[in-house]
Amino acid sequence: MTQTAPTDELLFTTDEAGISRLVLNRPQARNALTFAMYQGLVDACERIAQDPSVKALVITGAGDKAFAAGTDIAQFRSFETPEDALGYERFMDRVLGSLERLRVPTIAAIAGACTGGGAAIAAACDLRVATRDARFGFPIARTLGNCLSQGNLKRLSDLIGPARVKDILFTARLVGAEEALAIGLVGEVVADAAALQDRVAALATLLAGHAPLTMQATKEGLRRLAEAEAVAEGAPHPGDDLILMCYMSRDFREGMEAFLGKRAPDWEGR
Repeated sequence: MTQTAPTDELLFTTDEAGISRLVLNRPQARNALTFAMYQGLVDACERIAQDPSVKALVITGAGDKAFAAGTDIAQFRSFETPEDALGYERFMDRVLGSLERLRVPTIAAIAGACTGGGAAIAAACDLRVATRDARFGFPIARTLGNCLSQGNLKRLSDLIGPARVKDILFTARLVGAEEALAIGLVGEVVADAAALQDRVAALATLLAGHAPLTMQATKEGLRRLAEAEAVAEGAPHPGDDLILMCYMSRDFREGMEAFLGKRAPDWEGR
């Protein structure tokens, strides 16, 4: 087995059967994602794109407590300008787009918490398998007071419909595994972390034995059908005003400091 690690917090391996595995490796922080880890995901996708021996990619979190509990909140403290907010969302579009454009099928193996940026990564994968104790959501309405990009809203809406997206975001609740299965957020639910690894290994092996061009054409064809009209270079992106409204607000700063200080935020709507 070969291994490369963009950081110690993101482990990338590929076995002799052509199955790559990406492990979000910050169990002490519930695998909360740093910007370096997001970039490592992009780098891993680029390596896979250049390696014709790879047949499938599995993404999972270290340990059994979390797939990934969102973006590491402390990193948002450096946000001061509109360019910081818009640059972050453009960066996230590139991260998630690298998964959606990858020629091989991707599987999210989800145990425990799968929230925020972690849930966005899972939603960008082709298939999702979860343990019975998995929980999904974007609880930003009660934590940070920021918003999802247009791309993330569309990705979720395509999976579960706009009414359920509103329900999950407005209530800031976490969706349990059985509900996630019922609404199409995941495709399978298994008993525990051990069963998850066995099932995902079997599923990846199955996919690795199928016609790669059929899967690539299916994946890319569906991506093209779902893709909104391309934004011209340099033109404003739809939803930029909403991103700035949230990320440049007093409430976002308050939400971030309240979260890090383990207290309830004092929302003012400005």
